[in-house]
Amino acid sequence: MISIFLATFLLLISFYFLAIICDEYFVESLDIISHKLHLRPDVAGATFMAIGSSAPELFTSFIAIFSLNTSTDIGSGTIVGSALFNILVIVGASSLFHKNKLSWQPILRDLIFYSLTIILLLISFIDGKINLLEAILFVSLYILYLLTIINWHKINPQEKNSKNQDPIAIVEKEVKVNFFAKFSKMILSLIIPDPNKNKHSYIGTFLMSISLIGLLSYILVESASSIATDLHISPAIIALTIIAAGTSIPDLLSSIAVAKRGHANMAISNAVGSNIFDILIGLGLPWLLGIVYFKNKVSVSTQDLSSSIILLLSSVVITLFILWQNKWYTSKKIGWLLILFYVSYIVWHIYQIV
Repeated sequence: MISIFLATFLLLISFYFLAIICDEYFVESLDIISHKLHLRPDVAGATFMAIGSSAPELFTSFIAIFSLNTSTDIGSGTIVGSALFNILVIVGASSLFHKNKLSWQPILRDLIFYSLTIILLLISFIDGKINLLEAILFVSLYILYLLTIINWHKINPQEKNSKNQDPIAIVEKEVKVNFFAKFSKMILSLIIPDPNKNKHSYIGTFLMSISLIGLLSYILVESASSIATDLHISPAIIALTIIAAGTSIPDLLSSIAVAKRGHANMAISNAVGSNIFDILIGLGLPWLLGIVYFKNKVSVSTQDLSSSIILLLSSVVITLFILWQNKWYTSKKIGWLLILFYVSYIVWHIYQIV
């Protein structure tokens, strides 16, 4: 067991390098792959881009299931906490800039699927065990969501194609690169091929990125487990708060960049769509493979996670009600209100620990 100071250092370093690898290399390689396959931007966003933005959460969940020394609550807690962060902080932060009129049909579509996702999660957690049928339902519901997106132009032909913009091309890099960032990218460039310099290296970029994401996610999970043990608190609490927020920071930065350009609709859709992927695939797929591999049900915590899942469903209802009341316009008032809800959630968890 490593010391709490070393574990905290490794946790922060893992967050930092995960953000760089996902944003600068992994997502870029997936963008090239989606173009090679001639996927529509909305389909690419729901598949490859969702995988790219949710890679840390997905790997964390896999490691939590298949590592004998790690609590499975870390995987579940990270994804539930990340979902809360996305729906409250990312949607809230995206509303702080331009006052945008949202295209309510795709927002409502995603929120309906998201609500079904949370209800399925809540029902599955009732007995503290995930069985094979429940795991299959998670993956199947995501397939249904994906099919709905693919055929959305047929379901709702009146909708404008504004959502069919490239989810990556629209986000230009504006971050000032400091010395540490330059040094970090220089080190990574020795390991991972840069797809921006050589478009033909995207397969190598993809394979090296996914390998490093897996390694960093393992360090992340082990560090979090060590911190939870040293502080004598549930691993789920660490996952719901610190790990969830840390793995969601790249999504937050990209959503803010998109919202600044007047595309709050895309930022909110990506945040909600990312949550759907996180829960249905990020939890469902590791559960499914874990059940098949171990030939046994997967145990989940009901004490620390159930209340957060109920809060997750409440956050969807609150967000939907606020947007409807505001006639589907974003505003600073809505943004600060949603962020305040998340801060209250964090304070509540800190109060539980103390």
